[in-house]
Amino acid sequence: MVISNGKPEAMACVAGEGGLRGIVKFYRIPCGTLVVAEIGGLPVNDTGFFALHIHEGSSCGGENFADTGGHYNPGGEAHPRHAGDLPPLLYRNGKALLAVETDRFTPREIIGRTVVIHSCADDFHSQPAGNAGRKIGCGVIRCV
Repeated sequence: MVISNGKPEAMACVAGEGGLRGIVKFYRIPCGTLVVAEIGGLPVNDTGFFALHIHEGSSCGGENFADTGGHYNPGGEAHPRHAGDLPPLLYRNGKALLAVETDRFTPREIIGRTVVIHSCADDFHSQPAGNAGRKIGCGVIRCV
């Protein structure tokens, strides 16, 4: 994997309930995007996993982050093939670190969208969005 200049093309500062805070960076790589998430202040849940998605909305406003809308899905795919479906975050002492490559979007395509953390793991089959629980954290993706 080659990161062109070592700097992300896009980034989201995530904030949420109970002191949840973090950053998600999006790097352009030859075959798509490298997503790197560093999150702290995660609550304890039953599984230790939290869903992480790119949502179509452009704001973290509204009650329970309602303005984020649904998963980013420009191709009209069924879940879990939405462009915005990502692997889960794994809780460890209130923190999570994730690095994953995807070819489902480029950083430029998601600027202005939102990153959402859900209270539970995505089950990767329930329609339309994986039964991932309520939205507990959000950040708007900005150009760097």
